[in-house]
Amino acid sequence: MRPENTPANAPRKHRILVIEDQEEIRDLIANYLNEQGYEARTAENGLDGLFILEQWPADLVTVDMNMPIMNGRDFIEKAVARWAEMPIVVVSGIGAVEEAVEAIRLGAHDFITKPIENFSLVNNTIERALEAAELVRQNRHYQANLEKMVEQRTYELQETKRQLLYSLGKSAEYRDNETGRHVIRVGEICALLGKACGLEDSLCKTFGEAAPLHDIGKIGISDTILLKPGKLTAEEWEIMKSHCEIGCNILRHYSTDPDTEELNFPEIISMADDLGKLTILEMAMVIALCHHEKWDGGGYPCQLSGMDIPLIARIVAVVDVYDALSSDRPYKKPLSEEVCQQIIREGSGNHFDPEIIDRFFENIDEIMAIKKRWMD
Repeated sequence: MRPENTPANAPRKHRILVIEDQEEIRDLIANYLNEQGYEARTAENGLDGLFILEQWPADLVTVDMNMPIMNGRDFIEKAVARWAEMPIVVVSGIGAVEEAVEAIRLGAHDFITKPIENFSLVNNTIERALEAAELVRQNRHYQANLEKMVEQRTYELQETKRQLLYSLGKSAEYRDNETGRHVIRVGEICALLGKACGLEDSLCKTFGEAAPLHDIGKIGISDTILLKPGKLTAEEWEIMKSHCEIGCNILRHYSTDPDTEELNFPEIISMADDLGKLTILEMAMVIALCHHEKWDGGGYPCQLSGMDIPLIARIVAVVDVYDALSSDRPYKKPLSEEVCQQIIREGSGNHFDPEIIDRFFENIDEIMAIKKRWMD
């Protein structure tokens, strides 16, 4: 049967490759498709078809099953592996229907039996296959956009959280430091030393975001004590030291009634045994509580010593003191870099963990670069 006349509303032009070893059928199908507004090319066997597709990407392929050199089955296996979303329509003899069904299992979209009695069936089958392929592409595009939107939204939420935590840490720092850049420096230097001490990159990132909250408890200390230019009395010093517990209490997650639950120091400290499981706020809670502990046990509020002090608190202890020494505060003048480094060296083995001091001076150039970048 000869092809039907071209309809007035021809579909959008698509590229179609016709693979058929019988020249008369091959040309008949190709001519019909060209008349329908498609751009058709032909190949005599599966191997030629693969070669043409590499040079001329098609939107759809029709393929006979029984051909020399490379049959339809082998072509489909290779084509599906190479162009997974390209629809394939099998054109097979009536006696090869079982082969056509097997071809669909391999990834072909549909099949047409020979001899072709009605070419409108060819057009309808190809239209359905192209529409299905377009739906697949649209769905993939939608999924990709959805994933991108989720990724962007997640980033925005993470950035908002980071900014809120930074602002929270800075709110306490503004009490006695007008720029609040101390908390930025502490965060970046702690992340640097965390990496130098063997923490994974993801942990260092969390650590760098949690460390700026170390002095959040200062919010609960009155200005008469926090900003006092002279030496604190014994009573005032005890109040000043309470900022560790206050900070921990501000940051802790309440799982029960906050009015009845008291701080459990051992439980909070033990949280740091597995840093990978800690959220930013949990890590900040441990830091707020323990960053004034000393290596020799002379710190507060728990009088921990040595390795009993969580690593993150031992690092913050060094960084906080180092940066505070060179900062201008209402009650003190900044010290020179040389004096600051000397005080840190002298604190090794009594105030500070000696190993962290070693890592500190191994990275002193990068530390000073951070200080310069975030200078008050």
